[in-house]
Amino acid sequence: MTPERAPTVSQLLAFYLEAGVDCALADAPVNRLADPDLTPVASEAAPPRPVRTAAPPPAARAEPAQAPEAAILSAREAARTAPTLEALRALLEDFDGCALRSTATRLVFSDGNPQARIMFVGEAPGREEDLEGLPFVGRSGKLLDRMIAAIGLDRGSAYIANVIPWRPPGNRTPTPQETQICLPFIQRQIELVNPDVLVTLGNPSTQTLLSTREGIMKTRGRWLDYDTGTRVIRALATFHPAYLLRSPSYKRLAWQDLRAIAKALAPGASSSS
Repeated sequence: MTPERAPTVSQLLAFYLEAGVDCALADAPVNRLADPDLTPVASEAAPPRPVRTAAPPPAARAEPAQAPEAAILSAREAARTAPTLEALRALLEDFDGCALRSTATRLVFSDGNPQARIMFVGEAPGREEDLEGLPFVGRSGKLLDRMIAAIGLDRGSAYIANVIPWRPPGNRTPTPQETQICLPFIQRQIELVNPDVLVTLGNPSTQTLLSTREGIMKTRGRWLDYDTGTRVIRALATFHPAYLLRSPSYKRLAWQDLRAIAKALAPGASSSS
């Protein structure tokens, strides 16, 4: 097979012209899109421009450097100094002992009436709560609203919070360390609200606040004691609304729990009923 002949110079020039090449390359790069009046082209005699290294990227928000034990101790000391809910919220806004603070969009502190006789506590915020900064505003929040409306309550007559005030990334389960770091703050929050009835929503908040290892199927519907250190509050566990959305057959049991709550809040109800 006879090899093809190499193109001549005239043939190459004709090819380049047809391809749109209308100038030759210089020894130094030229920005032909720049305004020549503003950016003059350096001549070949000009000294080479110094090579600039890229500036380091801005430092990301640092993760808390505290060990879990130190962070838990710091949370306990900070929480006990808060004289009001407003002060407690301000402490949480500045608290850097929990890594969740650096990944969440905003703090999800509470919603509802701080003077309410009943307080609901879930586990942690989800995506919608993280965006709005309020607990229970997504699908599970709408169901919670319907649940409490069924016994004559609304967000103006209840107080709502979570054990964890920051959304875990991807709605993952909070780690035991994260829960223990946040625990002093929700304990102080309960103490400051001082409700007559505390309702824990779901297994994680029930086990964390009521110090039980039993599952929600065994603890729900049973009146337990929550001791703030200065007062014993009646507490009842029930299903988390998110669980009821996945398992609607348990709404019947949740309704029984709500009726027990309504009875406990009724005027003249005995504190031991």
